[in-house]
Amino acid sequence: MSVERLAVEPWAVRERGLDIEALGRTESLFALTNGHLGLRGNLDEGEPRGTGGTYLNGFYESYPLSYGEKGYGFPEDGQAVVSVTDGKIIRLLVDDEPLDVHRGRLERHERHLDFRTGVLERTMRWTSQAGRTVVVRTRRLVSFEQRSVAAIQYEVEVEGDEPVRVALQSSLLANQRQPRARNDPRSAAELESALEGCLATKNDMRVVLAHRTRNSGLAMAAGMDHVLEVHDHPTSLTQIDDDLGRVTISARLEPGEPLRLTKVLAYHWSSQQSVEWLRDQVDASLENALAEGFDGLVAAQRRILDRYWEVADVELQGDDELQQAIRFALFQLFQAAARAETQPIAAKGLTGNGYDGHAFWDTEAYVLPVLTYSRPELVRDALRWRHDTLDQARDRARQLGLLGAAFPWRTIHGEECSGYWPAGTAAFHINAAIADAVRRYVAATGDERFDREHAVELLAETARLWMSLGHHGADGAFRIDGVTGPDEYSALVDDNVYTNLMAQMNLLEAAAAAERHPDVARELRVREDEIAAWRVAARNVHVPFDERLGIHPQDQDFLQHARWDFDATAPEDYPLLLSQPYFDLYRKQVVKQADLVLAMFRRGDAFDLDQKRRNFDYYEGLTVRDSSLSAAVQAVIAAEVGHLDLAYDYLAESGLADLHDLRGDSDNGLHIASMAGTLAAVMNGFGGLRDHGDRLAFSPRIPPRLPLLRFPIAWRGVRLIVEVRPGEATYRLADDAPEDASVRITHWGEEVDVRAGRPERRPIPAAPELRRPLQPPGREPRHRTTGEGD
Repeated sequence: MSVERLAVEPWAVRERGLDIEALGRTESLFALTNGHLGLRGNLDEGEPRGTGGTYLNGFYESYPLSYGEKGYGFPEDGQAVVSVTDGKIIRLLVDDEPLDVHRGRLERHERHLDFRTGVLERTMRWTSQAGRTVVVRTRRLVSFEQRSVAAIQYEVEVEGDEPVRVALQSSLLANQRQPRARNDPRSAAELESALEGCLATKNDMRVVLAHRTRNSGLAMAAGMDHVLEVHDHPTSLTQIDDDLGRVTISARLEPGEPLRLTKVLAYHWSSQQSVEWLRDQVDASLENALAEGFDGLVAAQRRILDRYWEVADVELQGDDELQQAIRFALFQLFQAAARAETQPIAAKGLTGNGYDGHAFWDTEAYVLPVLTYSRPELVRDALRWRHDTLDQARDRARQLGLLGAAFPWRTIHGEECSGYWPAGTAAFHINAAIADAVRRYVAATGDERFDREHAVELLAETARLWMSLGHHGADGAFRIDGVTGPDEYSALVDDNVYTNLMAQMNLLEAAAAAERHPDVARELRVREDEIAAWRVAARNVHVPFDERLGIHPQDQDFLQHARWDFDATAPEDYPLLLSQPYFDLYRKQVVKQADLVLAMFRRGDAFDLDQKRRNFDYYEGLTVRDSSLSAAVQAVIAAEVGHLDLAYDYLAESGLADLHDLRGDSDNGLHIASMAGTLAAVMNGFGGLRDHGDRLAFSPRIPPRLPLLRFPIAWRGVRLIVEVRPGEATYRLADDAPEDASVRITHWGEEVDVRAGRPERRPIPAAPELRRPLQPPGREPRHRTTGEGD
């Protein structure tokens, strides 16, 4: 699909025309979700399509993982998100011809997703082969207020002088056949006909179908009901079987007298309730939605989004395309988390089946830091889900001969689902990412109840893991061997710097939490000598450093490896995981994604500025960005060390990853963590935000071509507004702050008290003149100002 089809607008994504070859991508871009229920942006007719998809968060099918050679501790079962009963389908027959974009003449087609309303609108003008012309207008939403409800308003109007007989077929369809997945290990598992029909009921124009997964035994029910507005006296027919419910409506339309059909959908699922119970819940949800009406659902959607944008909007002047990308990212983060509640935030949200619908460390390392400063209650819910899975994490640790909790690398329900243990089980740093998210949430909110009921236990159990995983060497240093860091082109290494520094943070935070709440610590059998041991290990964590080069090796032995032969690597060989054996990747200096550079972001307090510059320059020459998680982190550190133009380039790469489908895989779903990274590149990069301690610190600096950056930070009950211009930053509290409110921050090392009604302005030091570092040949980011580069 050509980028030109997407209009650049500050508050929307608009597609003009219809590119059949790009349907998979646009189905992801126009997906609507609320964190509980997700509808891919399929055409209303259901065909043609890239991948049909309707998802319920946490609803999955299990399947056996196969190995050439099995080993002790290998996960036995995988989990994959299931596309449940599709209620989006509304087919139109004009006289006796189906509205089909392949047939007749499609004279106009436009789709428009407004970030302020959360409504997807579609308009098309189509003429049949017989010369009958109709205009179809649809509106679709997934409700943020009623978490189980979606609604579609479908309006058809005939043009010309003669009346036309039309028929609408509104369907619920289970076990929809899907196109074959690509030959890409990152694509989803194929699970066909995962649903077994259990119950089907109909009443007038209402249909409810219930199904159960064959292996995981989860039950779900989906229902639809309709409100019809038309001048004619229509006829209707309702049909059901195990996998299909269909309402067919026929009416004679006069020119200028449209037919309008409002379709409401409801979905419920459970691992414990009966299908009869779920059917009753669906009926109740349908009644609530009908009582609210489509306009009422739209109004509630607008109210909720108005409140969100008030606390979350990021304004970047000077680049309209990036402004659109930033708001698209904010909108998608809200969609992914708004009503997730007791379920995880998956890597693709509910926009596609990529990565089998799994949640990774991406959630805590990328998504939750952004949400902490806009909608912290969503972070609380996500961390409560991790706390709910502690028993599975403890079981996994025991299986591996470890103490505490070993959280899964990829999962839906809480069990480890990665069949490739060097990149899965060995990536223990997910435990520290969870601890870091806990630390940040408690610091930003002061949530005493969460601290006592959830934080202490999460921090203590992850600290225990590090104590059993690591060891004190002969020199007294605390070392962690045989792990995999964020860079998946290195595996089973000793003393990965990122892992060690994040474990250090984890140990110190666990000790502090136990001392804050000694009664809770006693209930968890945390003894004083155990707390002391955590502090000793943290104080002695080994952080490798190469004196000769003046840089930190990514791990103890990384710099001893040969450099990858980038000159001999063709552009079509990227991503390397699809063209090169892991055996070769693991023994060379080549970096899939920011690793040591990520350590300088998340644990920037462990490095001085000169070390950051030398490290950044060195790893720029090795990092190929075969992961969507890399560019944003590189943008953050590029901005910090003074490479503002390079930071701008990386920001654009991260922000446009899905809007321009830069990686060629957006058809599998959106890159939710990359979108969160885009916001980090703006706020932590150009905004200079750091939160290593219990106080916010800022070292902002933006390129001269960007006249203004403005973003809010939710901090302990008030909102701090940060405005950055070339040469000056302003900090103020939002107008709704109490008169006596204040926030103490640091600006480029200077302490500043920001009080209600008293903006604080501070100068920004000029960026240093630095030579732009070199990337591997052919992996340079595209220059934002000139368009040159890869």
